[in-house]
Amino acid sequence: MRIDLHAHSNVSDGTQPPAGVIASAAAAGLDIVALTDHDTTAGWAGAAAAALESGVGLVPGMEVSCRTEQGISVHLLSYLHDPSHPGLLGEITKAKDARHTRAQRMVSLLAEDYPLTWDDVIHQVAPGATLGRPHIADALVAAGVVADRTEAFTSILTSRSRYFVQHYAPDPALAVELVRAAGGVPVFAHPVASARGRIVGEGTYREMIDAGLAGLEVYHRDNPAEGREFLLRLAEEHGLFVTGSSDYHGTGKPNRLGENLTAPEVLARIEELGSGSAVVRQRPA
Repeated sequence: MRIDLHAHSNVSDGTQPPAGVIASAAAAGLDIVALTDHDTTAGWAGAAAAALESGVGLVPGMEVSCRTEQGISVHLLSYLHDPSHPGLLGEITKAKDARHTRAQRMVSLLAEDYPLTWDDVIHQVAPGATLGRPHIADALVAAGVVADRTEAFTSILTSRSRYFVQHYAPDPALAVELVRAAGGVPVFAHPVASARGRIVGEGTYREMIDAGLAGLEVYHRDNPAEGREFLLRLAEEHGLFVTGSSDYHGTGKPNRLGENLTAPEVLARIEELGSGSAVVRQRPA
């Protein structure tokens, strides 16, 4: 069974609609795919309908944007949570609102040096989508400032750029607690992806584990080999399961569906732990 537990649609920063992600998963030979858009579950319904038609199983999920007291960005994958849980919903709504204000400030700064307007950015955002830096990157591509998202993020939109603006995000341990309270299964996404920016120390792992962290996304293209060894040791020491996934974004990133996979027994564990929603599968004829 081929299982990929991390993919994005244009409801956040992917380039395909949710149904398109499911179609691409089928074309890639996947049996199961998780839709994990940033701070939103707005794509679940469209993905579920497509999953029932295609035969690809859907794990409803979300990627929660978090930040430590030291300002280090942490991404937490949540699987099978209740999308209407007030605690979790309140935090992600607060974070989404902060993303919007942050994007406006960044565009204002960028407009001082580049031919970019707020309308240019909004034009890149699908209706109801979570607005973020990738949409600013797409607007810069459309304006001919950069060739693609990768160039935008390694130059103009890097966290070290003068155009970068922080936004509110919950503490990782709090996010873990809220995902658990919502009946979800929390997994630390690409924890040692140092090329993306600063990574957390062992103290943050301990706090997240104490709060109920269930797993680590070990097999991800942005986790270097030595980091994977550390994560595997940590998982064994604390009884965490490990996952593998693509972090697919359509044409927004080079990541390809199925390039890393999760074992069937891990999916079974996630289904055992999750109580807020369920995997969407075709019923046998």
